[in-house]
Amino acid sequence: MDKILEIDNLVTAYQGKEGFVHAVDGVSFDLNRGETVCIVGESGSGKSVTSMSIMRLVEFENGTIKEGTIKFNGEDLAKKSNEEMRKIRGSKISMIFQEPLTALNPVFTIGKQITEAILFHHKVGKKEAYRRAEELVRMVGISDPQARLKQYPHELSGGMRQRVMIAIALASEPELLIADEPTTALDVTIEAQILELLRSLRRDRNMSIMLITHDIGVAAEMADRIIIMYAGKIMEISKTQDLFDQPLHPYSKGLLDSVPRMDGERGVPLNSIKGSIPRLNEVPKGCRFSPRCPYATEKCYTEMPPLEARGDRQVACWHVDRLLQDESLKNEIKGGGMDESGVKELSY
Repeated sequence: MDKILEIDNLVTAYQGKEGFVHAVDGVSFDLNRGETVCIVGESGSGKSVTSMSIMRLVEFENGTIKEGTIKFNGEDLAKKSNEEMRKIRGSKISMIFQEPLTALNPVFTIGKQITEAILFHHKVGKKEAYRRAEELVRMVGISDPQARLKQYPHELSGGMRQRVMIAIALASEPELLIADEPTTALDVTIEAQILELLRSLRRDRNMSIMLITHDIGVAAEMADRIIIMYAGKIMEISKTQDLFDQPLHPYSKGLLDSVPRMDGERGVPLNSIKGSIPRLNEVPKGCRFSPRCPYATEKCYTEMPPLEARGDRQVACWHVDRLLQDESLKNEIKGGGMDESGVKELSY
């Protein structure tokens, strides 16, 4: 397939008191044209830093890309100058930031902020830019565009501010849209509207989308493929349906098991992954998930498993076969072929 983005061995680090800490450590994946890929993981997994690295915005936050390549349409963004990146940001690659209230400038009207993006990337006059801004506001589902363009961010609801962020991101018709938690702090109704808007934009413009979320339900609804990240590393890459049918990594399984089920028993506590994600300066020597993993052995504590192909999927785990065997046994028990101890029932 036509790959629009290819990331190979990306290492992004931040300067700390005791030296560099790696927020993203050896990450590799690709994105096809017209595809939606979701990066899923807990807070601190490196999802947002990965997106900021692609945009080369980490350099403005005391971060640096130490290794790896970020190829966009065959060109390595990691080697671009700041001036070259200014021309790419917003025109070819756009980003919807996590919190629209802080991302939008509170002292400028909505119209000013949208037209600024149009004027920067297109050789048009102010009247034409304003007309395009009206079209964008209408396209993202905001009523009465002329009135809204005269308002300030604090005069709009959270859902409207998010739509404004999408309008700004689409001002130059980018080939790749990066959406960092675009539905955070929105109620479920507005969340559904924003996700439907992103789906329609992708369909109408053949646009690639990289969606970052901690909500695996959002990923299930939006993604063609899902990338599971943990503590700066990729744990698993899989087609969405395959991941939900059978996760290959214990962390992926833990995330899926933590999702409340509609058919679950009342009064039964929700499943959770024991422990918490490690600090960047305290990551384990071996597999970074090993302190929380029920399958961990001595090898897991000393050696980090590589991200290896498993059919058309990729997984970084020493014990994939054990997990699959346990899941197969559980399914057989549920099917009535065994009792709870795992002993086959005999029929006479």
